Amino acid sequence: MLTLYTARTPNGFKASIALEELGLRYEVYPVDLKANEQKHPAFLALNPNGRIPVLVDHDANDLVVFESGAILIHLAERTGRLLPEGTAARSLALQWLMFQVGGLGPMMGQANVFHRYAPERIPYATKRYQRETRRLLEVLDGRLSESEYLAGPYSIADIANWCWATTYRWSGVDIDGLAHLSRWLKTIEERPAVQAGCNVPPKPEGQRAEDVEATGSKLLV
Repeated sequence: MLTLYTARTPNGFKASIALEELGLRYEVYPVDLKANEQKHPAFLALNPNGRIPVLVDHDANDLVVFESGAILIHLAERTGRLLPEGTAARSLALQWLMFQVGGLGPMMGQANVFHRYAPERIPYATKRYQRETRRLLEVLDGRLSESEYLAGPYSIADIANWCWATTYRWSGVDIDGLAHLSRWLKTIEERPAVQAGCNVPPKPEGQRAEDVEATGSKLLV
């Protein structure tokens, strides 16, 4: 049995989508980010960095795994799925996973902050992170012009990158001209496990129309 501490963010969806893809039984503990629950002592005992998601694997002596990339690797290794076999294929999948963890996620996160949340508008910072986000999406598009998925077969690399790339509108970035990226985004969005994972925790009622328009995927609102 597994327990997932999570919220409706791209990093949270990475874990829930993987769990759904793998068909694993898990319990969900929704973390109230607006109430700063992730900074409470009980949560910090699980993740001293105070971030979601966190996975507790009760079948592995209550092993606690934090950091969404580490959770994806743990689940793939636990099941022998969503991570290709063989040194070269496994390495390629992990490289594209790290591309998201170290590049796409942080850059889109900063674009979000300056485009949507900063109390003071700083055009230089906003444009800087939006340009870098667009560049990284172009890198994905280039790779996807060569392969249906990022590392050959569908893998945790696709899950991780999709959860961020599909929110491009929220960062104020367009994907005009990125046909391969668009194809990949749509293909993954249509997967039943992705649709189920994007409803963990369940969607709140009364979503504003402008929020629906601003996000790249209807699943994430």
